[in-house]
Amino acid sequence: MATGRVALVTGGSRGIGRAIALRLAAEGADVAVNYRRDSEAAEAVVTEIRAAGRKASAFQASVDDADQDAAMVEAVLAEFGKVDIFVHSAGIASRGATVTETDPGEPQKLMATHAFAAHHLSRLLVPGMRGLERGDIVFLSSVAGSNPMPAGAPYSMAKAALEALAFSLAQEELPNGIHVNVVAPGLVATDMGDRLARALSGVSDAVELDSRSPFGRVCRPEDVADAVAFLISTPYVTRQRLIVDGGASALR
Repeated sequence: MATGRVALVTGGSRGIGRAIALRLAAEGADVAVNYRRDSEAAEAVVTEIRAAGRKASAFQASVDDADQDAAMVEAVLAEFGKVDIFVHSAGIASRGATVTETDPGEPQKLMATHAFAAHHLSRLLVPGMRGLERGDIVFLSSVAGSNPMPAGAPYSMAKAALEALAFSLAQEELPNGIHVNVVAPGLVATDMGDRLARALSGVSDAVELDSRSPFGRVCRPEDVADAVAFLISTPYVTRQRLIVDGGASALR
């Protein structure tokens, strides 16, 4: 359950992060919504959460910057008093180049956004979680973390590193009552998913692939939010990787 808890959701202004922020608020949590650039979108999420009767505020930070992470965490704790749910949803995609054609800076940028940011923020948030009744950390990964595809090595590398962090952290913090889990979606109908669908299938957006997808539709952000809501409420699950792709990866 999320009632009475405080969640920090990175990348919470759009796509999967937005759906997670709204779902956690619906479950009773107050929510700190992190965003990098789109303050208008972040404030729209905050407004929607407040309209539903929960406390919410937006916090700007580029999560790949350790100093900005520290300033954000300080501001969140000053306003909310605690963070007992941390969801790292912020992410960026690869540019679609092969390994030999990839700019050397691209793997570093993706690692910083996905894996290093999660490490920075966990380092800052975990000590405060240890004294709480329960702490939850959920990292948003991808099926690409274990099933890499051509022309996407930096993304797959970053997600694999993120998962390694999660599994190590879960073992470290088990004695402190902190649950650490991974949610790994497949293709999701978001702006990033639309770009991926165009690159791989030549369609204009991901929902055009509904008829070719399990259960007759591509994964929606709300499906991923459902998985996060489950993980932060179930009492006996940690160090798990929950795939949310309708079984597509298993079918392949």
